[in-house]
Amino acid sequence: MRNDADFIINEVLQEVMPDRAVISALEKRDFGEGKVYVVSVGKAAWQMAKTASEVLGDRMKAGICVTKYGHIRGVISRIRCFEAGHPVPDRNSFRATKAVLQLVKNLNEKDTVVFLLSGGGSALFEDPLVPEEELKDITDQLLACGADIVEINTIRKRLSGVKGGRFAIRCQPGKVYSIVLSDILGDPLDMIASGPACPDTSTCAQALAVAEKYGLRFSSKAMALLGQETPKKLTNVETVITGSVGALCRAAAASCRKRGYMPCILTDRLDCEAREAGRFLAAVAKSHQEGRVSLAYIAGGETVVHLTGKGKGGRNQELVLAAAEGIAGLRDTALFSVGSDGTDGPTDAAGGYCDGETKEKLDRSGISIYRSLQENNSYDALDRVGGLIFTGPTGTNVNDVTVVLIRREGTERGIISGYSDNAAP
Repeated sequence: MRNDADFIINEVLQEVMPDRAVISALEKRDFGEGKVYVVSVGKAAWQMAKTASEVLGDRMKAGICVTKYGHIRGVISRIRCFEAGHPVPDRNSFRATKAVLQLVKNLNEKDTVVFLLSGGGSALFEDPLVPEEELKDITDQLLACGADIVEINTIRKRLSGVKGGRFAIRCQPGKVYSIVLSDILGDPLDMIASGPACPDTSTCAQALAVAEKYGLRFSSKAMALLGQETPKKLTNVETVITGSVGALCRAAAASCRKRGYMPCILTDRLDCEAREAGRFLAAVAKSHQEGRVSLAYIAGGETVVHLTGKGKGGRNQELVLAAAEGIAGLRDTALFSVGSDGTDGPTDAAGGYCDGETKEKLDRSGISIYRSLQENNSYDALDRVGGLIFTGPTGTNVNDVTVVLIRREGTERGIISGYSDNAAP
């Protein structure tokens, strides 16, 4: 079953690479007589920038790519590449952003910035309006309190000189052609990487409500910024959105079908606590143990982790460890969960895998699932039993996918191709 999981993961990641979407958006685009610059930001920035460089060729004057540490995979013609901090911005984030702002400083109305945006841009692309250390502290608070990505970005926008549409204003009078790889449920443009080139739909009242909800600590300057509205209208931006967690789930369903599993997409909007999602999906597995048809239940989205300890892990690993308790002892049943970008939280793993034997292996190693979850130490627990999944940086970023596999003898490969992905087995 681990072989099935690895096959599905590898195939799904290939299907959701952003290359085809970037090519489609650029190859027939007429940029007129002005200069064309490329700015690529996010976890998928290197892959998107490389593709854009190949399509545009000499039509591109210059460009900058800003991505996460370890995500640059080579030199790109005419594009300077920077690596920076994620999920907390650091000095390299600020340095790279200053280089971008210098690049677009003197545009005229004929010039165009091809803005390639993917998830992770909120930390990687930052020109802070508060002191650097305070911004890092606020980011740490937001990540630890269990706030979802929309709540986090509602705060971030108001503390930044480039988020919430402000980057597009910095490009004026030049035009911005934005190609966005979505990593947020429902594809809200103004929330993906905190919407640097999109009018902001969130309000000051919502930002203040988030601060109150989680008891966040702010300086008087930061509180004053929360009360300043962001741009609500932009006239120099055109946007194409590509990729989504829905596409990720459909790719997973198709791959599961190839391996002989009848797929059912439960949701592409999973957004609860990671450990609760793990327990729920374990319950789904327990409810469908009868029958002779191999089944695959698929859930896409982005869960959250409420930090209660100081261990090492990520939301996908925590989901898997919580599920291991529920599927303990089930025959031919497994669950895996991965981040499509290849990194799960502040770790080098993309996610994790468990099956009906995982809990027994942990028990024999003296590892308590309950204590590991309390310490948010899922990485070390799964590492002890071979349950970590490593892909390395993938070049894409369209949320996470979790798959429950239930294999039954007697199911022949390929006989289930007529089933709908959303059929309820």
